Amino acid sequence: MTATDPALTALAQGWCALSLLHGRIEAHIERALQAAHGLSVREYSLLDVLSRQHDGEGGHLQMKQVADAVVLSQSATTRLVTRLEDRGLLTRYLCPTDRRGIYTNVTDSGLELLERARPTNEAALREALDEAARNPELAPLVKAVETLRVPA
Repeated sequence: MTATDPALTALAQGWCALSLLHGRIEAHIERALQAAHGLSVREYSLLDVLSRQHDGEGGHLQMKQVADAVVLSQSATTRLVTRLEDRGLLTRYLCPTDRRGIYTNVTDSGLELLERARPTNEAALREALDEAARNPELAPLVKAVETLRVPA
């Protein structure tokens, strides 16, 4: 294959379209969450992921799992957790069975903020997808996102 191979060109164009769609959606949601709740997309995602933890077997996520879930490095995730902890939205504590492990829980204040922000996030996502669907290059990707069913 050469650099001008049509298959590579189509693949690169598809990737660019997907990247463009993601960027537009994230920027739209970011503006909405910041304006209404003082949250970034990453902060909202972190609160959402951590709010799904439970006390049962495997119910608490280690920092590496949290980082993977919010698509950040472990160090960036730690900084994000610290910022939200400073705002009283998260707490950290040592794992009771492994003193090296540190878990993070969403506080009541964090849960309340997340519940207020959830409709904003969902509405902004819908708006961004509707806007992108009007672009012929992005419309097929929007359709794929709308029909995709992924377990939470």
